[in-house]
Amino acid sequence: MNDTSAGVDPKLLEILVCPVSKEPLRYDAENQELISDKAKLAYPIRDGIPIMLPDEARTLDND
Repeated sequence: MNDTSAGVDPKLLEILVCPVSKEPLRYDAENQELISDKAKLAYPIRDGIPIMLPDEARTLDND
């Protein structure tokens, strides 16, 4: 069975890094985002495609 409709391809997640910090990303399935803890950015995933542009990323707040 193919489970790519549930999110991003796990193999893709293994190779993607934050374009700002060059650090690995964390997948947030609930919000459909890739999180860069070091850069404090959340990159959106649209239609299963990570949008890895800093201008498209949401800044994470420290609550």
